Amino acid sequence: MPFIINGTEVTPDIDPDATLLAALRGPLGLSGPRFGCGAEQCGACVVLLDGAPIFACNTPVTAANGKRVETVEGLGTPDAPHPLQRAFLELQAGQCGYCLSGILMASAALLRRVPRPTEAQVKEALDPHLCRCGAQNRIVRAVLRAAEQGVAA
Repeated sequence: MPFIINGTEVTPDIDPDATLLAALRGPLGLSGPRFGCGAEQCGACVVLLDGAPIFACNTPVTAANGKRVETVEGLGTPDAPHPLQRAFLELQAGQCGYCLSGILMASAALLRRVPRPTEAQVKEALDPHLCRCGAQNRIVRAVLRAAEQGVAA
C-alpha cells in the first residue's frame, strides 16, 4: 500500500487494518498529527488526503493507497515556516499546541480552495476542531492574516 507522504513515496510496514494515524505516528515517525479523541470530534489528527482534510484517527491506512498525504511536517520547517505557520506564531494563535497541526492542515486546505476567505468561511472550515485553550479568535485572525498576505497554501 504505497502512498506519498509530504512528497516522498512510502510503503509503511504496518497491518493493513491499522489507521492512517497509526502509520503516520508509528513506522513513519511523524509526530505532528496527534491522537485526540479517536472519534472525529477534536481534529487533532487531521491531515490532507489528496488535498482534502480527513480525520486520520479513523481512516484506514489502505485509504491512502496511491494517494498524496500531507501533514504539518510538510508545510514548513523551523527555519523556513510556511506563511500560515508564521501568522500563527506572530499572533500567538496557540497555547498548548496540541490541536494546531490539524487546524493548520484544515486552514491550508481552505486557503487552497478559497484564497481570500471570509471570517465566516474560516470559522466553518475550523468548526470540527476543538481548541480547549480558548485561542479560537486568534486562530481565525491568523488564518485571515495569512490570506491577506496572499498565501498560496
